[in-house]
Amino acid sequence: MSFSLFKATAKTNLLIFLIFFAVLLMYMVIMLGMYDPETMDAMNLYVEALPQGMMEAFGYDIPVTNLITFMAVYFYGFLVIMFPLIYCIILANRLVAVLVDRGSMTFLLATPNSRAKIITTQGVYLALSVSLLLALTAAIGIAAGEAMFPGEMDIPAFIKLNLVTIMLTLAISSICFFFSCIFNESKFSLALGGGIPILFFIINMLKNIGGNNEWLKYLTLYSLYDANAIVAGEQELIAICLPFAAITVVLYSLGVLVFSRRNLYL
Repeated sequence: MSFSLFKATAKTNLLIFLIFFAVLLMYMVIMLGMYDPETMDAMNLYVEALPQGMMEAFGYDIPVTNLITFMAVYFYGFLVIMFPLIYCIILANRLVAVLVDRGSMTFLLATPNSRAKIITTQGVYLALSVSLLLALTAAIGIAAGEAMFPGEMDIPAFIKLNLVTIMLTLAISSICFFFSCIFNESKFSLALGGGIPILFFIINMLKNIGGNNEWLKYLTLYSLYDANAIVAGEQELIAICLPFAAITVVLYSLGVLVFSRRNLYL
């Protein structure tokens, strides 16, 4: 790993990190501000009155009884999946495929750093950036939740939920990174590196609708992620995180290996 390259990469991509962090922070604060324990019954009735298919697709069909289930349903059920997904697609493409496509990778390869060292640095930055984005959001969520609703936030369950969220997003980022390492043109990297995670996301929404769509759970990584079940203690942390960790390690390693050995048309 090259620390000088890591710093340069972090500086170059700081703005995009801050934009997505600001978006997540904004929605976190908005969601916390919408919570009112005295009106939960009324809110559940309001949600039930909305189109059932839409509510099921977004995972909003689960009754809310306290602050942690409120956040699990309305923030972690959709928003914390969607925005980090977009972040992973954009950043993974910028870190590798775009540099190759535009010829900027030539300058990096002209440095004393090996190709493996360069691509490892880019992969480490992606993984750390994704983890930091969600960890900071979680930390502020705990602080804001305690400030607004003292004693109501189930902090251990909230930390567990965020740990699983980070592992899920790392697995998604590894898919984006792998395809970014394969292609010389960013359009192909986006088509597969972005297309496959988005397809997983859409399949998960279709699966949530129920009916005859239950079999779709075998076609998406998001089937392993059930925010409400996690905070309710119905899912084992290790059982959920191990598949995500395995996918992350394998695809990041394969991305480094493929990029280090393939021909680059610069």
